[in-house]
Amino acid sequence: MSRYRFLSLLTFMLLGISLLTAQTTISSRLVDAKTQKGIPYATVQYGEYQGVITNDEGRFSFILDEKTETLDSIYVSSMGYQKTGLTLEQLQDTLVTIQPKAIELSGVYLFDKELSVDDIIDKVKERLPQNVNNAPLKQRYFLRQSIFGNIHKVDFGFEKSSIEELDEELIDSIARIIPRNSYHYTETLGDFYKTNDEYKVSVLRAAELYDKKDIGSFEDLGERMEEMFKQNVKKDSYLKIKSGLFSQKVQVDSILTDLQEEEARELEKELGKDTISGLVDAQKRIFKEVLGEVYHEEDTKLNVIDKSRKYQFELVGYADIDDAGVYVISFEPKGSADFRGRLYVNIEDFAIMQVDFENLKNLRNFRLLGIYYRETVYEGTMRFAKLPNNRYDLKFVDFTFGRWFRFDRPLDVIEKNKNVKGRRKQNELRLNIDFRMANSNKWELVVYDNTLIDKAQFEALTEDKSVKATYMPSYNPEFWQGYTIMEPNQAIREFTVEGK
Repeated sequence: MSRYRFLSLLTFMLLGISLLTAQTTISSRLVDAKTQKGIPYATVQYGEYQGVITNDEGRFSFILDEKTETLDSIYVSSMGYQKTGLTLEQLQDTLVTIQPKAIELSGVYLFDKELSVDDIIDKVKERLPQNVNNAPLKQRYFLRQSIFGNIHKVDFGFEKSSIEELDEELIDSIARIIPRNSYHYTETLGDFYKTNDEYKVSVLRAAELYDKKDIGSFEDLGERMEEMFKQNVKKDSYLKIKSGLFSQKVQVDSILTDLQEEEARELEKELGKDTISGLVDAQKRIFKEVLGEVYHEEDTKLNVIDKSRKYQFELVGYADIDDAGVYVISFEPKGSADFRGRLYVNIEDFAIMQVDFENLKNLRNFRLLGIYYRETVYEGTMRFAKLPNNRYDLKFVDFTFGRWFRFDRPLDVIEKNKNVKGRRKQNELRLNIDFRMANSNKWELVVYDNTLIDKAQFEALTEDKSVKATYMPSYNPEFWQGYTIMEPNQAIREFTVEGK
């Protein structure tokens, strides 16, 4: 199947604001004037509180219609680059270039009193109650979730079987059909409503790209094995699966899931559930996880402000974000802390406008009865925008969370017959499973518009939990025509299911 050439499908005509009759799609790519490389996650602002973020290749697009109140110029900006104003005509070019600049030295800025880096961090803490938004808010958002799975090892360790159909050949065939790599992309445009302690989501449009044959988790593998087992037992029999991973009675016509052992429940508590029953609930779960990791939240892993004594800070320069001067502060662990990165602190009100971070060691190592779990990657960027109430809320998130799993323990499958008196055990299959996989979950969240609301407006929203994402076996650029989103990268544009 031929690949889609995304830019050729998003050609447009620009006739100027006065000639707009319906809506116009602006689409281009932002590049470094010297290197000609794409500039990732730059801001393209076309209204006072409206803008988009470039993707990791520098691509962007947005929609203009008669209702859009545009600025005199459309401004593009990124850390380390000159803020540049452009006309619509200039955006007709497939490439838009901006000039790099160095981080400013302190001589460019004038202060009544020079502050030490420790003074600045103290001011950040002191100003948190005034700078963090707690008012009810409606946010038009676009969220892209990219899940990458890589299975490193599948060894079922066949030991014995008295069940004729469940022989070593069948078990080996299951191992062979498991795909070693899997990709799952979900893109959602919607409205996110939040108060201090509640979230609601209204999904406008969503798409999913993945191969339905892929097995994205070991839970799915268990379900597939159970289905094969069910097809190979007698009418009046059921299977008892005993392990720290599976411990349940599998009827021929149903699966009873209330017999999990204690260690399986403990593991579930550690890992959480990746599969949510509906799209709206899945979106809320992601928001809850992402917002829970913002630097000022109580239980965040990114505890650089709350546990500032564990970090070494250094004022490395000054820069501009959204026309505001910011201190650029690097941080490193003093001892047992987990992260390094940079804070960008507003010079006037000491609000954190951006934080870049990466973990330097595993954040969690969990082991229970042959079940291993590690949180290996925790990195990204969070940006914050100033609202009309002069407080700050999330504007953009690029967040990657990586995990590693290993299941190394025995598994017994016992066939029992409910009509047999006395000892009901009929047959048994014994395996020693060694299964290892890595999983990376990347979230890219862009907030296009922030609207302050009251509690009554929040309460008035009724969530439609019946909405579903449109399944795509290959990327279709026409799906998002007429909508403003973060442009897909090359991997998504070229995604297609083989043999579909």
